[in-house]
Amino acid sequence: MLGYLSGLHFIKPDLEPSVLLRTVSLMHLLDAAVCFLIAGQSGRSRAVWTPCGLFLGIWALGVLFLLPNKRKSPTQAEDCKLKKKK
Repeated sequence: MLGYLSGLHFIKPDLEPSVLLRTVSLMHLLDAAVCFLIAGQSGRSRAVWTPCGLFLGIWALGVLFLLPNKRKSPTQAEDCKLKKKK
């Protein structure tokens, strides 16, 4: 939240506090929604990453983007099956 508050204050210092808080709240809700989607696609727990996105914002998204995918692609799954047969 601090990142958004300081960034918005830097862009428009005369922004009213109520508008600033609504904007930051909306940004964190959007971060939570994106964390929900990315966590589901990468095989991670949506129940863990959605609140992380809500409270940590862009920092949670950054970590989620940097973590490796837990799901195997179809070609990786086929390669594993072939190796087990050998």
